[in-house]
Amino acid sequence: MRQVTSSITVRTPRQGLFDVTDRIVGWLDGQGIGEGLLTIFCRHSSASLLIQENAAPEAREDLERYFARIAPESDTAYAHDDEGPDDMPAHLRAALTQVHLAIPLIGARLALGTWQGIYLFEHRRRPHERELALHLLGE
Repeated sequence: MRQVTSSITVRTPRQGLFDVTDRIVGWLDGQGIGEGLLTIFCRHSSASLLIQENAAPEAREDLERYFARIAPESDTAYAHDDEGPDDMPAHLRAALTQVHLAIPLIGARLALGTWQGIYLFEHRRRPHERELALHLLGE
């Protein structure tokens, strides 16, 4: 049994879902592990991770609009607004999603479904650099 850790930085230009599947698969390809478990952890409280539809852009757009409705930006609705009106809604959106994923590795490939991709969900409006910690355990 081996374990490998690393991290990748993702630059986000705006709010929204950003596909990081290829970057993670690229890292996995160099690890020489065929069977195991990959854990991905987002090291931020105003961004999150999702496994989501990777074919229809409309699905991602609908998700973004849905989260904007259930955790809207407001100048008056929240006490926590240290970084602006998108500060607390970003934390709410992250709380409603997840900051880590665990994905099996089978036959040296992530066990994602046909239409699934791994997405960083940026909840802030301005550009950010987000760090994803990767931990692979297997053989």
